[in-house]
Amino acid sequence: MRKELLFGFSIMALVVLATIIFMPWGNIESGHMGLLMLSLVVVAIMLGFPTAFTLMGMGMIFTFIAYSFQNPALALDNTLALMVQRAYAVMTNDVLISIPLFVFMGYLVERANLIEKLFKSLHLALVRVPGSLAVATIFTCAVFATATGIVGAVVTLMGLLAFPAMLKAGYDTRVSAGCITAGGCLGILIPPSVLLIVYGATAAYQLCSYMQAHSFQALCWLDSILLTSSFWPS
Repeated sequence: MRKELLFGFSIMALVVLATIIFMPWGNIESGHMGLLMLSLVVVAIMLGFPTAFTLMGMGMIFTFIAYSFQNPALALDNTLALMVQRAYAVMTNDVLISIPLFVFMGYLVERANLIEKLFKSLHLALVRVPGSLAVATIFTCAVFATATGIVGAVVTLMGLLAFPAMLKAGYDTRVSAGCITAGGCLGILIPPSVLLIVYGATAAYQLCSYMQAHSFQALCWLDSILLTSSFWPS
C-alpha cells in the first residue's frame, strides 16, 4: 500500500475511533452533534466525496436528526423547508452574485494567455533587479490574484509557468516554490477575493470597508515578499 493511502486511512481511523470512544452516546447534546458532524465531514472528504455535496448532505442529515428530537412527525417537512429557504436566501444575495463573475473574469484572463505575456514582460523589464525572475513571479501572482480571487488557480497556473523557468535559471527549489505559494496566497487578501466575499456576506460586514482593510495588509505582504526576493534571491 502506498504511503499516502496508509496515512489517509490512519487519519480516518483515528477520527472514527476518537468519535466512538469519546462521544457520550447515552447523553448526546447539540454540541456533541456538531462534533459528530465534523468528524463525519472529515472522513467523507478524505474518502474523496465532493466537498460541496458532502457539506450539503451532512447538513440535511443532521438537520433532520435535530428536528426529529423535537417533533418526529414534522422533521422531514421542516428540513426540506429550511433547505429551500436557505437556497433562496443565497440566490437573492446581491453580494454573492459577484463570485461567478470574478471566476469568469479569471477564466478569460487565463484563456487569453495574458498571464504568460505579463510574466515574460515583467522578467524583461526587471532584468537589472536582483532576483528579477522571483520578483516577476510575485508581481504576476498579485496581478492574476486580482483577476480571479482564488488561490488554487494562481498557484496552479504559476506553478506550470514560472516554476520550471525559475529552476532552469538556477533558483533553489524551496525559493521557487515559496515565491509561487506566497504570491498565490495574495489571492485571499487582494480584492476581489472570493473568500473575503463569502466571509463578508456571511458575517454581514460592510464589504467595501472590509476589502479596503485587507488591501492594506496585502500591499504590506507584497512589499515584504518583493524585498525578500530582491535581497535574498537564492
